[in-house]
Amino acid sequence: MKTLLVTGGAGFIGANFVLQAIKAGHTVVNLDKLTYAGNLRTLASLEGNARHVFVHGDIGDRTLVAGLLAAHRPDAVVHFAAESHVDRSIDGPAAFIETNVVGTLGLLEVSRDYWRGLEGEAADAFRFLHISTDEVYGSLGAEGLFTETTAFAPNSPYSASKAASDHLVRAFHHTYGLPTLTTNCSNNYGPFQFPEKLIPLVIQKALAGEALPIYGDGLNIRDWLYVEDHCSAIARVLEGGRLGETYNVGGNSERTNLTVVKTICAILDELRPLDGGKPHETLITYVRDRPGHDRRYAIDASKLKDELGWTPAHTFESGIRATVDWYLANEAWVRGILDGSYQLERLGA
Repeated sequence: MKTLLVTGGAGFIGANFVLQAIKAGHTVVNLDKLTYAGNLRTLASLEGNARHVFVHGDIGDRTLVAGLLAAHRPDAVVHFAAESHVDRSIDGPAAFIETNVVGTLGLLEVSRDYWRGLEGEAADAFRFLHISTDEVYGSLGAEGLFTETTAFAPNSPYSASKAASDHLVRAFHHTYGLPTLTTNCSNNYGPFQFPEKLIPLVIQKALAGEALPIYGDGLNIRDWLYVEDHCSAIARVLEGGRLGETYNVGGNSERTNLTVVKTICAILDELRPLDGGKPHETLITYVRDRPGHDRRYAIDASKLKDELGWTPAHTFESGIRATVDWYLANEAWVRGILDGSYQLERLGA
């Protein structure tokens, strides 16, 4: 069993990974700044668990990070922490550069110095795993897939900041020998996702009988990846990935945004019908498109399958139903975000 320093472990994907890692028997030192997207209620089931050490702090605090590495001697750093919402990056790009680029640089430098101080098997076993996005590749046409050799062509301040951090990770491996790994994933969905993202946003608005906003014509295509599948892929890369390599992680589930919304509507028609039996689909409203909105993303994850034997366990149909079921069963978790109480309480942080 390993000790992992996980950054951003109170966010959507990071928290799901932490829950899986603890279940697998690992010890997790969880460093999170608790910005608006960090939610310790997601980790409430770990309260009192000695193998989960939560630290409220910033990846850019080099003294703090160095102290955590020295005190806990982790076998790996798993780096999720990032500003990640495209719309927010359009409104305020500076925060994305500060966290995703400057913060990642600081984390890399401190991790490099820690790794250099390790000896023997500990040095050989250490890994720095960087979690990134398929958005660094830009936008696809009607055909083709993103591979690990696709040229970067980011189209939003968010994706540009992630592309920069990917380049830094690669450079630290080739310049200093730091044992790095990078994963680039497609659009995640599933339990504990902050309700500004498409799928949880649509679920909550549909339950409230409110308009369901869809950008442009709704025909933008994404490859949808169930978050638990993503976390299992990360664990597999951490265990067996080749040093310095990048692995694309996809769900083999291309869908238009419109199809995703209509699928959610159909499930809610079955499980939580509107008054009078009106179909949820009638709530769909088309809104002005996002500036620079990428048309299509699609992942070729064959490298991950061929080298490490990973494939997603969920289809889109099984994953989206599980997601809707989770949100219906956890409305209190969502209310805590909508009323802001999740930030006020901090649950002891």
